[in-house]
Amino acid sequence: MGTGRATAENTGAGATGAVGAPSSFLSATTAVVVGAAVGDSEAVRAAGAVGAGDRSSEVAVLAALRARPLRFPFTRDSLRCWAYLSGGAVLGLATTVLLLALTALGLGLSVVGVGLPLLLAVALSGLPAGALERRLLRLVEPEQVPDPHRALPGAGRPARLRTRLRERATWRELAHTLLVAPPLAAAGLGLTALLLFSATLVVSPVVVQALAPETVMLIPGHAVPGPLHALPFTAAGLAGLYLGGHAGALLTTAHVRLARLLLGPREEDSGGTVLELTRSRARLADAFEAERRRIERDLHDGAQQQLVALSMTLGLAAHELRGHVDSGGGDADGADADGVDGPAGALVLVDRARGEARQALEQLRALVRGIHPQVLTDHGLAAAVAEVALRHPVPVEVDLDLPGRLPGPVETTAYFTVTEALTNAAKHSGATAVTVHGRVADGRLVLQVTDDGRGGADPAAGAGLQGLADRVAILRGRLMVTSPTGGPTRLRLEVPCSG
Repeated sequence: MGTGRATAENTGAGATGAVGAPSSFLSATTAVVVGAAVGDSEAVRAAGAVGAGDRSSEVAVLAALRARPLRFPFTRDSLRCWAYLSGGAVLGLATTVLLLALTALGLGLSVVGVGLPLLLAVALSGLPAGALERRLLRLVEPEQVPDPHRALPGAGRPARLRTRLRERATWRELAHTLLVAPPLAAAGLGLTALLLFSATLVVSPVVVQALAPETVMLIPGHAVPGPLHALPFTAAGLAGLYLGGHAGALLTTAHVRLARLLLGPREEDSGGTVLELTRSRARLADAFEAERRRIERDLHDGAQQQLVALSMTLGLAAHELRGHVDSGGGDADGADADGVDGPAGALVLVDRARGEARQALEQLRALVRGIHPQVLTDHGLAAAVAEVALRHPVPVEVDLDLPGRLPGPVETTAYFTVTEALTNAAKHSGATAVTVHGRVADGRLVLQVTDDGRGGADPAAGAGLQGLADRVAILRGRLMVTSPTGGPTRLRLEVPCSG
Protein backbone atom coordinates (compact mmCIF):
# COMPACT_ATOMS: atom_id res chain seq x y z
CA MET A 1 0.00 0.00 0.00
CA GLY A 2 1.07 3.56 -0.49
CA THR A 3 3.03 2.68 -3.65
CA GLY A 4 2.98 5.03 -6.60
CA ARG A 5 4.58 7.85 -8.52
CA ALA A 6 3.88 11.46 -7.66
CA THR A 7 5.18 14.49 -9.54
CA ALA A 8 4.67 18.20 -9.14
CA GLU A 9 5.60 21.15 -11.32
CA ASN A 10 4.66 24.11 -9.15
CA THR A 11 7.59 26.24 -7.96
CA GLY A 12 5.95 28.71 -5.62
CA ALA A 13 7.34 29.65 -2.24
CA GLY A 14 4.45 28.07 -0.51
CA ALA A 15 5.16 24.67 -2.04
CA THR A 16 8.82 24.74 -1.19
CA GLY A 17 8.27 25.97 2.33
CA ALA A 18 5.73 23.26 3.00
CA VAL A 19 8.29 20.57 2.41
CA GLY A 20 10.24 21.29 5.55
CA ALA A 21 12.61 23.63 7.28
CA PRO A 22 15.60 24.69 5.16
CA SER A 23 18.99 23.34 6.01
CA SER A 24 22.34 23.92 4.32
CA PHE A 25 22.92 20.31 3.46
CA LEU A 26 24.84 19.75 0.24
CA SER A 27 28.42 20.96 0.47
CA ALA A 28 30.82 18.19 1.53
CA THR A 29 32.32 15.19 -0.23
CA THR A 30 32.09 12.26 2.16
CA ALA A 31 29.51 9.87 3.56
CA VAL A 32 28.67 10.64 7.15
CA VAL A 33 26.67 8.74 9.71
CA VAL A 34 24.52 11.43 11.29
CA GLY A 35 22.66 9.49 13.94
CA ALA A 36 23.35 6.31 15.90
CA ALA A 37 21.55 4.01 18.28
CA VAL A 38 21.00 5.36 21.71
CA GLY A 39 20.22 3.87 25.08
CA ASP A 40 21.86 6.40 27.29
CA SER A 41 22.99 9.94 27.61
CA GLU A 42 26.12 10.82 25.65
CA ALA A 43 28.21 11.70 28.71
CA VAL A 44 27.36 8.55 30.66
CA ARG A 45 27.72 6.45 27.54
CA ALA A 46 31.19 7.91 26.91
CA ALA A 47 32.24 7.05 30.45
CA GLY A 48 31.06 3.47 30.03
CA ALA A 49 32.68 3.26 26.60
CA VAL A 50 36.07 4.07 28.10
CA GLY A 51 36.03 0.91 30.14
CA ALA A 52 34.64 -1.13 27.27
CA GLY A 53 37.32 0.20 24.96
CA ASP A 54 40.05 -0.53 27.50
CA ARG A 55 38.86 -4.10 27.95
CA SER A 56 38.69 -4.76 24.22
CA SER A 57 42.01 -3.14 23.27
CA GLU A 58 45.20 -5.15 23.18
CA VAL A 59 47.44 -5.24 26.23
CA ALA A 60 50.57 -3.14 25.71
CA VAL A 61 52.87 -5.87 27.04
CA LEU A 62 51.37 -8.46 24.71
CA ALA A 63 51.72 -6.09 21.77
CA ALA A 64 55.40 -5.56 22.61
CA LEU A 65 55.91 -9.33 22.91
CA ARG A 66 54.34 -9.93 19.51
CA ALA A 67 56.38 -7.15 17.93
CA ARG A 68 59.74 -8.43 19.29
CA PRO A 69 59.31 -12.02 20.48
CA LEU A 70 63.02 -12.90 20.40
CA ARG A 71 64.33 -9.68 21.92
CA PHE A 72 61.53 -9.12 24.42
CA PRO A 73 63.32 -10.59 27.52
CA PHE A 74 66.13 -8.06 26.97
CA THR A 75 63.87 -4.98 26.68
CA ARG A 76 62.64 -2.50 29.24
CA ASP A 77 59.13 -3.87 28.80
CA SER A 78 60.35 -7.13 30.35
CA LEU A 79 61.84 -5.25 33.30
CA ARG A 80 58.57 -3.41 33.84
CA CYS A 81 56.73 -6.75 33.81
CA TRP A 82 58.99 -8.12 36.55
CA ALA A 83 58.62 -4.93 38.58
CA TYR A 84 54.85 -5.16 38.26
CA LEU A 85 54.74 -8.85 39.15
CA SER A 86 57.04 -8.39 42.15
CA GLY A 87 55.01 -5.45 43.45
CA GLY A 88 51.74 -7.31 42.81
CA ALA A 89 53.04 -10.39 44.63
CA VAL A 90 53.94 -8.35 47.71
CA LEU A 91 50.65 -6.44 47.61
CA GLY A 92 48.56 -9.58 47.02
CA LEU A 93 50.17 -11.61 49.80
CA ALA A 94 49.99 -8.75 52.29
CA THR A 95 46.34 -8.13 51.42
CA THR A 96 45.50 -11.82 51.71
CA VAL A 97 47.10 -12.15 55.14
CA LEU A 98 45.40 -8.98 56.38
CA LEU A 99 41.96 -10.01 55.11
CA LEU A 100 42.26 -13.51 56.57
CA ALA A 101 43.13 -12.00 59.92
CA LEU A 102 40.26 -9.48 59.77
CA THR A 103 37.79 -12.17 58.69
CA ALA A 104 38.81 -14.55 61.46
CA LEU A 105 38.72 -11.77 64.04
CA GLY A 106 35.40 -10.47 62.75
CA LEU A 107 33.75 -13.88 62.80
CA GLY A 108 35.09 -14.53 66.29
CA LEU A 109 33.83 -11.24 67.66
CA SER A 110 30.55 -11.13 65.68
CA VAL A 111 28.74 -13.00 68.48
CA VAL A 112 29.11 -9.92 70.66
CA GLY A 113 28.51 -7.45 67.82
CA VAL A 114 32.04 -6.03 67.83
CA GLY A 115 33.11 -8.03 64.80
CA LEU A 116 30.47 -6.58 62.46
CA PRO A 117 32.52 -3.45 61.65
CA LEU A 118 35.48 -5.70 60.91
CA LEU A 119 33.41 -7.81 58.50
CA LEU A 120 32.16 -4.59 56.89
CA ALA A 121 35.78 -3.51 56.48
CA VAL A 122 36.49 -6.83 54.77
CA ALA A 123 33.54 -6.25 52.40
CA LEU A 124 34.91 -2.80 51.51
CA SER A 125 38.52 -3.88 51.35
CA GLY A 126 38.30 -4.22 47.59
CA LEU A 127 38.05 -0.41 47.28
CA PRO A 128 41.59 0.46 48.43
CA ALA A 129 43.02 -2.77 47.02
CA GLY A 130 41.46 -2.06 43.64
CA ALA A 131 42.75 1.51 43.69
CA LEU A 132 46.28 0.30 44.46
CA GLU A 133 46.07 -2.31 41.70
CA ARG A 134 44.94 0.30 39.16
CA ARG A 135 47.88 2.51 40.13
CA LEU A 136 50.28 -0.43 39.92
CA LEU A 137 49.04 -1.21 36.43
CA ARG A 138 50.57 2.04 35.22
CA LEU A 139 53.94 0.24 35.31
CA VAL A 140 52.92 -1.82 32.28
CA GLU A 141 49.91 0.00 30.78
CA PRO A 142 50.09 3.49 29.23
CA GLU A 143 46.34 4.03 29.76
CA GLN A 144 45.08 3.89 33.32
CA VAL A 145 42.06 1.70 34.04
CA PRO A 146 39.29 4.18 34.96
CA ASP A 147 37.72 4.18 38.39
CA PRO A 148 34.35 2.41 38.05
CA HIS A 149 32.74 4.19 41.00
CA ARG A 150 30.45 7.16 40.73
CA ALA A 151 31.70 10.45 42.10
CA LEU A 152 29.83 11.51 45.23
CA PRO A 153 30.71 15.16 45.83
CA GLY A 154 29.35 16.51 49.07
CA ALA A 155 27.96 13.16 50.23
CA GLY A 156 28.35 12.25 53.88
CA ARG A 157 29.94 9.05 55.10
CA PRO A 158 26.66 7.15 55.62
CA ALA A 159 25.43 8.04 52.13
CA ARG A 160 28.80 7.24 50.62
CA LEU A 161 28.90 3.89 52.44
CA ARG A 162 25.38 2.93 51.29
CA THR A 163 26.17 3.88 47.71
CA ARG A 164 29.39 1.90 47.62
CA LEU A 165 27.70 -1.18 49.06
CA ARG A 166 25.03 -1.00 46.34
CA GLU A 167 27.51 -0.63 43.49
CA ARG A 168 28.40 -3.76 41.54
CA ALA A 169 31.92 -2.48 41.05
CA THR A 170 32.53 -2.77 44.81
CA TRP A 171 31.79 -6.49 44.76
CA ARG A 172 33.83 -7.05 41.62
CA GLU A 173 36.79 -5.41 43.34
CA LEU A 174 36.25 -7.62 46.38
CA ALA A 175 36.14 -10.71 44.15
CA HIS A 176 39.39 -9.61 42.53
CA THR A 177 41.00 -9.07 45.92
CA LEU A 178 39.86 -12.35 47.46
CA LEU A 179 39.72 -14.78 44.55
CA VAL A 180 41.89 -13.46 41.73
CA ALA A 181 44.73 -11.57 43.35
CA PRO A 182 46.01 -14.37 45.66
CA PRO A 183 46.66 -17.02 42.96
CA LEU A 184 48.07 -14.38 40.61
CA ALA A 185 50.28 -13.11 43.42
CA ALA A 186 51.45 -16.64 44.13
CA ALA A 187 52.24 -17.15 40.45
CA GLY A 188 54.09 -13.85 40.37
CA LEU A 189 56.03 -14.81 43.47
CA GLY A 190 56.93 -18.14 41.87
CA LEU A 191 58.17 -16.43 38.71
CA THR A 192 60.15 -13.98 40.80
CA ALA A 193 61.78 -16.88 42.63
CA LEU A 194 62.54 -18.46 39.25
CA LEU A 195 64.10 -15.21 38.11
CA LEU A 196 66.32 -14.99 41.19
CA PHE A 197 67.32 -18.66 40.93
CA SER A 198 68.13 -18.26 37.22
CA ALA A 199 70.19 -15.17 37.96
CA THR A 200 72.08 -17.17 40.61
CA LEU A 201 72.80 -19.92 38.10
CA VAL A 202 74.09 -17.38 35.60
CA VAL A 203 76.75 -16.19 38.04
CA SER A 204 77.46 -19.70 39.41
CA PRO A 205 81.05 -19.84 37.99
CA VAL A 206 81.87 -16.64 39.86
CA VAL A 207 80.30 -18.06 43.02
CA VAL A 208 82.26 -21.32 42.72
CA GLN A 209 85.50 -19.42 42.12
CA ALA A 210 84.85 -17.11 45.06
CA LEU A 211 84.08 -19.96 47.48
CA ALA A 212 86.94 -22.26 46.39
CA PRO A 213 88.28 -24.49 47.88
CA GLU A 214 84.91 -24.86 49.67
CA THR A 215 82.53 -27.39 48.12
CA VAL A 216 79.63 -25.82 46.22
CA MET A 217 76.52 -27.86 45.39
CA LEU A 218 74.13 -26.15 42.99
CA ILE A 219 72.14 -29.37 42.91
CA PRO A 220 71.79 -31.25 46.21
CA GLY A 221 74.20 -34.18 46.30
CA HIS A 222 76.23 -33.00 43.29
CA ALA A 223 79.31 -30.91 44.05
CA VAL A 224 80.70 -28.53 41.44
CA PRO A 225 84.49 -29.05 41.30
CA GLY A 226 85.38 -25.78 39.58
CA PRO A 227 84.15 -22.78 37.62
CA LEU A 228 84.29 -24.58 34.29
CA HIS A 229 81.99 -27.28 35.57
CA ALA A 230 79.47 -24.55 36.48
CA LEU A 231 79.14 -23.30 32.89
CA PRO A 232 76.22 -25.66 32.10
CA PHE A 233 74.37 -24.11 35.05
CA THR A 234 75.08 -20.70 33.56
CA ALA A 235 73.49 -21.82 30.32
CA ALA A 236 70.50 -23.16 32.24
CA GLY A 237 70.22 -19.85 34.10
CA LEU A 238 70.26 -17.88 30.85
CA ALA A 239 67.57 -20.16 29.45
CA GLY A 240 65.54 -19.67 32.62
CA LEU A 241 65.85 -15.88 32.36
CA TYR A 242 64.90 -15.96 28.68
CA LEU A 243 61.87 -18.20 29.20
CA GLY A 244 60.97 -16.34 32.38
CA GLY A 245 60.81 -13.10 30.40
CA HIS A 246 58.15 -14.59 28.12
CA ALA A 247 56.31 -16.18 31.03
CA GLY A 248 56.32 -12.85 32.88
CA ALA A 249 54.80 -11.11 29.84
CA LEU A 250 52.02 -13.70 29.61
CA LEU A 251 51.28 -13.55 33.34
CA THR A 252 51.26 -9.74 33.20
CA THR A 253 48.80 -9.93 30.30
CA ALA A 254 46.51 -12.11 32.42
CA HIS A 255 46.81 -9.60 35.27
CA VAL A 256 45.89 -6.68 33.01
CA ARG A 257 42.93 -8.37 31.37
CA LEU A 258 41.46 -9.49 34.67
CA ALA A 259 42.01 -6.03 36.13
CA ARG A 260 40.19 -4.45 33.20
CA LEU A 261 37.37 -6.96 33.57
CA LEU A 262 36.92 -6.66 37.33
CA LEU A 263 38.41 -3.30 38.30
CA GLY A 264 37.32 -1.15 35.35
CA PRO A 265 33.92 0.41 34.59
CA ARG A 266 31.15 -1.42 32.80
CA GLU A 267 28.07 -0.13 31.05
CA GLU A 268 25.78 -1.77 33.58
CA ASP A 269 27.43 0.27 36.34
CA SER A 270 25.61 3.30 34.95
CA GLY A 271 22.66 1.33 33.64
CA GLY A 272 20.15 2.93 36.01
CA THR A 273 21.33 6.43 35.16
CA VAL A 274 21.38 5.62 31.45
CA LEU A 275 17.85 4.22 31.56
CA GLU A 276 16.49 7.22 33.41
CA LEU A 277 18.22 9.65 31.06
CA THR A 278 16.83 7.76 28.08
CA ARG A 279 13.34 7.87 29.52
CA SER A 280 13.60 11.56 30.34
CA ARG A 281 14.84 12.26 26.82
CA ALA A 282 11.92 10.34 25.36
CA ARG A 283 9.52 12.23 27.63
CA LEU A 284 10.96 15.52 26.41
CA ALA A 285 10.51 14.40 22.81
CA ASP A 286 6.90 13.40 23.53
CA ALA A 287 6.27 16.74 25.22
CA PHE A 288 7.77 18.57 22.26
CA GLU A 289 5.58 16.64 19.85
CA ALA A 290 2.51 17.35 21.96
CA GLU A 291 3.38 21.04 21.94
CA ARG A 292 3.76 20.99 18.15
CA ARG A 293 0.30 19.48 17.83
CA ARG A 294 -1.16 22.05 20.20
CA ILE A 295 0.32 24.87 18.14
CA GLU A 296 -1.00 23.24 14.97
CA ARG A 297 -4.51 23.01 16.47
CA ASP A 298 -4.41 26.59 17.71
CA LEU A 299 -3.35 27.88 14.31
CA HIS A 300 -5.86 25.68 12.50
CA ASP A 301 -8.82 26.44 14.74
CA GLY A 302 -7.88 30.05 15.59
CA ALA A 303 -5.93 32.24 13.20
CA GLN A 304 -6.76 30.17 10.13
CA GLN A 305 -10.51 30.30 10.77
CA GLN A 306 -10.34 34.03 11.41
CA LEU A 307 -8.55 34.55 8.11
CA VAL A 308 -11.20 32.45 6.36
CA ALA A 309 -13.93 34.56 7.96
CA LEU A 310 -12.08 37.74 7.00
CA SER A 311 -11.75 36.58 3.40
CA MET A 312 -15.47 35.77 3.26
CA THR A 313 -16.38 39.14 4.76
CA LEU A 314 -14.18 40.94 2.25
CA GLY A 315 -15.75 38.89 -0.52
CA LEU A 316 -19.25 39.94 0.61
CA ALA A 317 -18.12 43.56 0.86
CA ALA A 318 -16.65 43.42 -2.64
CA HIS A 319 -19.87 41.91 -3.94
CA GLU A 320 -21.96 44.67 -2.39
CA LEU A 321 -19.62 47.40 -3.67
CA ARG A 322 -19.54 45.88 -7.14
CA GLY A 323 -23.35 45.81 -7.20
CA HIS A 324 -23.44 49.40 -6.01
CA VAL A 325 -21.04 50.52 -8.74
CA ASP A 326 -22.88 48.56 -11.43
CA SER A 327 -26.17 50.19 -10.41
CA GLY A 328 -24.63 53.64 -10.77
CA GLY A 329 -24.88 54.54 -7.10
CA GLY A 330 -22.40 57.13 -5.80
CA ASP A 331 -19.73 58.99 -7.71
CA ALA A 332 -17.57 56.31 -9.25
CA ASP A 333 -14.83 58.71 -10.22
CA GLY A 334 -14.92 61.26 -7.42
CA ALA A 335 -14.74 61.32 -3.67
CA ASP A 336 -17.51 61.15 -1.13
CA ALA A 337 -18.29 63.71 1.51
CA ASP A 338 -15.60 62.40 3.82
CA GLY A 339 -12.84 62.82 1.25
CA VAL A 340 -12.49 59.09 0.69
CA ASP A 341 -12.46 57.53 -2.78
CA GLY A 342 -15.78 56.46 -4.08
CA PRO A 343 -17.16 52.93 -4.41
CA ALA A 344 -14.85 52.05 -7.30
CA GLY A 345 -11.75 52.95 -5.26
CA ALA A 346 -13.11 51.10 -2.24
CA LEU A 347 -13.73 48.07 -4.42
CA VAL A 348 -10.10 48.08 -5.53
CA LEU A 349 -8.91 48.25 -1.91
CA VAL A 350 -11.27 45.49 -0.84
CA ASP A 351 -10.11 43.26 -3.68
CA ARG A 352 -6.49 43.92 -2.72
CA ALA A 353 -7.21 43.14 0.94
CA ARG A 354 -8.99 39.98 -0.10
CA GLY A 355 -5.99 38.86 -2.12
CA GLU A 356 -3.63 39.56 0.77
CA ALA A 357 -5.89 37.65 3.14
CA ARG A 358 -5.95 34.72 0.71
CA GLN A 359 -2.14 34.80 0.49
CA ALA A 360 -1.80 34.93 4.29
CA LEU A 361 -4.22 32.01 4.54
CA GLU A 362 -2.15 29.94 2.11
CA GLN A 363 1.04 30.70 4.03
CA LEU A 364 -0.64 29.82 7.31
CA ARG A 365 -1.90 26.54 5.86
CA ALA A 366 1.60 25.73 4.68
CA LEU A 367 2.94 26.54 8.16
CA VAL A 368 0.33 24.35 9.84
CA ARG A 369 1.07 21.53 7.40
CA GLY A 370 4.79 21.84 8.16
CA ILE A 371 4.24 21.72 11.93
CA HIS A 372 2.25 18.49 11.78
CA PRO A 373 0.25 17.51 8.70
CA GLN A 374 -3.25 16.30 9.36
CA VAL A 375 -2.95 13.71 6.61
CA LEU A 376 -0.14 12.04 8.56
CA THR A 377 -2.39 11.67 11.58
CA ASP A 378 -5.44 10.55 9.59
CA HIS A 379 -3.97 8.36 6.82
CA GLY A 380 -0.39 7.51 7.74
CA LEU A 381 3.10 7.90 6.37
CA ALA A 382 2.54 6.77 2.77
CA ALA A 383 -0.28 9.24 2.16
CA ALA A 384 1.58 12.10 3.83
CA VAL A 385 4.73 11.52 1.75
CA ALA A 386 2.66 11.26 -1.43
CA GLU A 387 1.04 14.61 -0.65
CA VAL A 388 4.45 16.23 -0.10
CA ALA A 389 5.68 14.77 -3.39
CA LEU A 390 2.74 16.26 -5.30
CA ARG A 391 3.62 19.75 -4.05
CA HIS A 392 7.37 19.39 -4.60
CA PRO A 393 8.98 21.44 -7.41
CA VAL A 394 11.17 18.47 -8.45
CA PRO A 395 9.52 15.28 -9.77
CA VAL A 396 9.41 12.76 -6.94
CA GLU A 397 8.81 9.03 -7.28
CA VAL A 398 7.37 7.50 -4.12
CA ASP A 399 7.68 3.77 -3.48
CA LEU A 400 6.52 3.03 0.05
CA ASP A 401 5.33 -0.51 0.73
CA LEU A 402 4.23 -0.55 4.36
CA PRO A 403 2.23 -3.27 6.12
CA GLY A 404 -0.06 -0.72 7.75
CA ARG A 405 0.11 2.11 10.24
CA LEU A 406 3.41 2.42 12.10
CA PRO A 407 3.85 3.80 15.65
CA GLY A 408 3.29 7.54 15.83
CA PRO A 409 6.88 8.52 16.69
CA VAL A 410 8.21 6.37 13.84
CA GLU A 411 5.83 7.90 11.30
CA THR A 412 6.58 11.43 12.45
CA THR A 413 10.34 10.91 12.34
CA ALA A 414 10.19 9.30 8.89
CA TYR A 415 7.95 12.05 7.54
CA PHE A 416 10.17 14.90 8.65
CA THR A 417 13.24 13.02 7.41
CA VAL A 418 11.70 12.82 3.94
CA THR A 419 10.62 16.46 3.95
CA GLU A 420 14.06 17.61 5.06
CA ALA A 421 15.74 15.57 2.31
CA LEU A 422 13.31 16.88 -0.34
CA THR A 423 13.81 20.45 0.79
CA ASN A 424 17.56 20.19 0.48
CA ALA A 425 17.32 18.40 -2.84
CA ALA A 426 15.21 21.23 -4.24
CA LYS A 427 17.23 24.10 -2.80
CA HIS A 428 20.83 22.95 -2.96
CA SER A 429 21.49 19.88 -5.08
CA GLY A 430 20.23 20.92 -8.50
CA ALA A 431 18.44 17.58 -8.78
CA THR A 432 16.01 16.79 -11.58
CA ALA A 433 14.50 13.68 -9.98
CA VAL A 434 14.11 12.30 -6.48
CA THR A 435 13.17 8.80 -5.36
CA VAL A 436 11.68 7.88 -1.98
CA HIS A 437 11.84 4.17 -1.21
CA GLY A 438 10.71 2.53 2.01
CA ARG A 439 10.14 -0.94 3.39
CA VAL A 440 9.68 -2.64 6.75
CA ALA A 441 12.19 -5.48 7.21
CA ASP A 442 12.99 -7.42 10.37
CA GLY A 443 10.91 -5.07 12.48
CA ARG A 444 12.72 -1.96 11.22
CA LEU A 445 11.59 0.78 8.87
CA VAL A 446 14.25 1.28 6.20
CA LEU A 447 13.68 4.50 4.27
CA GLN A 448 15.95 5.91 1.57
CA VAL A 449 15.73 9.22 -0.29
CA THR A 450 17.92 9.50 -3.40
CA ASP A 451 18.40 12.50 -5.69
CA ASP A 452 20.44 12.85 -8.89
CA GLY A 453 21.96 16.19 -7.90
CA ARG A 454 25.53 17.36 -7.78
CA GLY A 455 26.30 15.65 -4.44
CA GLY A 456 28.80 16.89 -1.91
CA ALA A 457 26.37 16.90 1.01
CA ASP A 458 27.62 18.03 4.41
CA PRO A 459 25.23 16.96 7.21
CA ALA A 460 27.16 19.08 9.72
CA ALA A 461 26.56 22.28 7.76
CA GLY A 462 22.99 22.79 8.95
CA ALA A 463 20.85 22.17 11.98
CA GLY A 464 18.01 20.36 10.19
CA LEU A 465 19.62 16.96 9.87
CA GLN A 466 21.23 17.19 13.29
CA GLY A 467 17.80 17.70 14.84
CA LEU A 468 16.49 14.72 12.90
CA ALA A 469 19.48 12.66 14.04
CA ASP A 470 18.65 13.47 17.66
CA ARG A 471 15.04 12.39 17.10
CA VAL A 472 16.19 9.18 15.39
CA ALA A 473 18.62 8.48 18.24
CA ILE A 474 15.77 8.57 20.75
CA LEU A 475 14.11 5.75 18.79
CA ARG A 476 17.38 3.75 18.76
CA GLY A 477 17.74 4.20 15.02
CA ARG A 478 20.31 5.78 12.77
CA LEU A 479 20.40 8.33 9.97
CA MET A 480 23.10 8.09 7.30
CA VAL A 481 24.04 10.41 4.46
CA THR A 482 26.13 9.30 1.47
CA SER A 483 26.97 12.07 -0.97
CA PRO A 484 30.09 11.79 -3.15
CA THR A 485 31.01 14.75 -5.32
CA GLY A 486 28.99 14.55 -8.51
CA GLY A 487 26.19 12.66 -6.82
CA PRO A 488 23.99 10.93 -6.21
CA THR A 489 23.01 11.88 -2.66
CA ARG A 490 21.39 9.18 -0.56
CA LEU A 491 19.81 9.69 2.83
CA ARG A 492 19.04 6.42 4.62
CA LEU A 493 16.91 6.09 7.73
CA GLU A 494 16.73 2.92 9.81
CA VAL A 495 14.52 2.90 12.89
CA PRO A 496 12.87 0.08 14.88
CA CYS A 497 9.11 -0.06 14.38
CA SER A 498 8.68 -0.58 18.10
CA GLY A 499 9.00 3.20 18.38
